[in-house]
Amino acid sequence: MSVNPLQSPFMKITPISHPLNATVRVPGSKSLTNRALLIASLANGTTKLTNALFSDDSKYFAQALQTLGFDVKLNEAKHEMTVVGLGGKIPASKAELFIGNAGTAARFLSAFLTLGNGEYILDGEPRMRERPIGDLVDSLKQLGVDIESKNNCPPVKISAKGLQGGKTKIKGDISSQFLSALLMVAPYAQNEIEIELISELNSKPYVDMTIAVMKEFGVETQREGYSRFKIPITTYQLPNLQSPISTYPIESDASAASYFFAAPAICGGTVTVENISRKSLQGDIKFLDVLTQMGCTVTETDNCILITRMTELRGIDIDMRDIPDTAQTLAAIAPFANSPTRIRGIASARVKETDRVSATCTELKRLGVQVEEYEDGMMIYPCKNFQPANIQTYNDHRMAMAFSLIGLRFAGVTIENPTCVSKTFPNYFEVLDELSK
Repeated sequence: MSVNPLQSPFMKITPISHPLNATVRVPGSKSLTNRALLIASLANGTTKLTNALFSDDSKYFAQALQTLGFDVKLNEAKHEMTVVGLGGKIPASKAELFIGNAGTAARFLSAFLTLGNGEYILDGEPRMRERPIGDLVDSLKQLGVDIESKNNCPPVKISAKGLQGGKTKIKGDISSQFLSALLMVAPYAQNEIEIELISELNSKPYVDMTIAVMKEFGVETQREGYSRFKIPITTYQLPNLQSPISTYPIESDASAASYFFAAPAICGGTVTVENISRKSLQGDIKFLDVLTQMGCTVTETDNCILITRMTELRGIDIDMRDIPDTAQTLAAIAPFANSPTRIRGIASARVKETDRVSATCTELKRLGVQVEEYEDGMMIYPCKNFQPANIQTYNDHRMAMAFSLIGLRFAGVTIENPTCVSKTFPNYFEVLDELSK
């Protein structure tokens, strides 16, 4: 890349003229890091998270726990976070938490704080104040929580006296994080919690991930598919009881890996992504199936995944409601296919870091790509003649990472505000640069 993103508000992407032959490693999973942070703080004893993600989102989460009085030690050089859990107790009886634009932290901490005794306020950046949390607030109220939000968005104010428990209903069509938040804190309620889902659930694999991590810490969730969940009153157990410090390894981030899975689809050749498996707990690993439909070959060996494209790329028609965070990645590949690509089922992406459906369509058009926008997605047509453009990122890390991929084939892509990748992948452009070597 021609400019250090830490020194400039713009990043000009340099095309790669040859088929790829590269090996890369991406950071630890944001989703797993944040789930493990919360559960480790609820357990009794010390847990060391290895290969933990150090990004804006995970740092906001860890710093919030520190503000609440937890002993959380951060070793960024070694990618380790060490958490001393207090068995469901929250030390601070009063706290104001700032979580930037970290949606996961906002939803998880709102449920977590109900276990305390005191007054808590959770707030964030202006965009965070536009991101919905009302369905979670309503569900917690059904469980006896004194909680209020402003216009169904943060700031959230909680007057906590422990989580009473009982039965509650919740919607999951805006964010699966609402359900995940309830599931993780439920073992520490005063009475057994039973959750009924009363809408379609988006991003189902993320709920599966939550339940899997809970199981790794010793808590089994009873469930009827995705309609009803019952969680016993119990405590989380450290995964390695024989050791005074339990170690919990974090998988590499499948969402972050999607950009490097996608690179050979655009440039041809092969990219190997290390430290990730198709058996991953993360739903976004299914993006590999999307690439297979488009004509790529995926193989796995020694905890590495190899993606190769030797033939022409095919357009597809696909519902991405379970993997919406990879929709922008597919949108960046689609103009290079030999037929149109229809992306469906991602209406929930409109309430992420930005309105990702509108933003993606706007920036594709800026590049000269023909695209049709729908409420739940878009239709993207093949493009032979791209136009040079400065790509606006809307302070959304996934906009920056996805649109940089187009610049691997076309000389004329400049990413504005490239530092926004620090939200989940601070060294993204350094890793992207490894593809050209």
